[in-house]
Amino acid sequence: MRDVHRDTFRLFARPSWPETSRLAEILRKETIGGLLLVGATACALIWANSPWSHSYHALLNVTVGPHVLHLDLTLAQWAADGLLAVFFFVAGLELKREFVAGDLRDSRRAAVPVAAAVGGVLVPAGLFALIALGAGEGALRGWAIPTATDIAFALAVLAVIGTHLPQALRTFLLTLAVVDDLLAIVIIAVFYTHGFAIVPLLLAVLPLALFTVLVQRRVRSWWLLLPLAAAVWVLVHASGIHATVAGVLLGFTVPVIRSQAAGGPDSGPGLAEHFEHRWRPLSSGVAVPLFAFMSAGVTIGGISGFVDSFHDRVALGVVVGLVVGKTIGVLSATFLVARFTRASLADDLAWLDVFGLSILAGIGFTVSLLIGELAFGFDNVRDDHVKVAVLTGSLVAAVLATVVLRLRNRTYRRVYEAENADRDQDGVPDIHEEPQ
Repeated sequence: MRDVHRDTFRLFARPSWPETSRLAEILRKETIGGLLLVGATACALIWANSPWSHSYHALLNVTVGPHVLHLDLTLAQWAADGLLAVFFFVAGLELKREFVAGDLRDSRRAAVPVAAAVGGVLVPAGLFALIALGAGEGALRGWAIPTATDIAFALAVLAVIGTHLPQALRTFLLTLAVVDDLLAIVIIAVFYTHGFAIVPLLLAVLPLALFTVLVQRRVRSWWLLLPLAAAVWVLVHASGIHATVAGVLLGFTVPVIRSQAAGGPDSGPGLAEHFEHRWRPLSSGVAVPLFAFMSAGVTIGGISGFVDSFHDRVALGVVVGLVVGKTIGVLSATFLVARFTRASLADDLAWLDVFGLSILAGIGFTVSLLIGELAFGFDNVRDDHVKVAVLTGSLVAAVLATVVLRLRNRTYRRVYEAENADRDQDGVPDIHEEPQ
């Protein structure tokens, strides 16, 4: 007789031990980066609302760089265009890793985070459009602001509240954020390109091709790769496409699987893993916190200034999109996948857990701030309103997610202890050595 249970697809099934250990390392680095991100944001807000706020804004407007190829940028623009290119390079590496050797290569496993990410884009964008409709010329340019999920900030929240979230739920959150990054970069490239110039973009193909050839040959020499990567970034920036797209393109060229010629099995780690080890600390520990420091420092002007920000329906749309839209989009998409595939939740998990993660996905900090700047500019009153809204929406989502997830913390602690028990002390938890 056929084993019905074996054929039943389980949502949020426990990942394998190699995948678990790899993700644990990533999550550890992102958690530290998230705490630095929160600290940088707090410093920016304190400075921007202090008696010395003029010096903060003066710092942002310092222009650095040559005029050639439009590289005479302010420090705020360098943070958005340059530092976040590093962030998106790492995102590109992680995206390719997931599609080639991770959960996203399995269509059944990929269905849940992909559907959740798509739902987490469509519903917030729709709610924003409904609220911001008629809010003035150009208001709808901000439709993509509430569609992002900031994994570092979300993990920082989990670290602060001390919840022992099971491995499968952490994996889902990370994979959701990876797909979300892909959708974000497509949105930025398609909808937020200004003054497109074809010649620099065509010229960018040359250093990108050379970079690709070198990494495919497993060349790791920074003095060869870094100038080529910088050339790609400069030319993509000169084309009018946001320069962070260059980071993703470069990340996609790096091989994930180690070749047999290199002396390892086909399933072994490739150059992408090496680069990820090198660049993720720089991305999460330096690039993203510095961007937050340069972008999050909005002068609120006390309670009255805070309230005035929400007289702008764009700001209201951002908060509703992040808090309500993300929750509905992620939760409903996940439920629909379960419904149509007749899948069931893994043991010890409940839909309340998915609800809590869906709220947590409403922390859209970094990419939301970036899209807000692309939509409304750096020196714009509406951009200030958007910053207040992104901060508020992310904070509300963090608080609500804390309340929901803490309700299940006793269950999470029991699952966590079972997942980490290692009675034979061989370095591999017993649960991963048991027959499935």
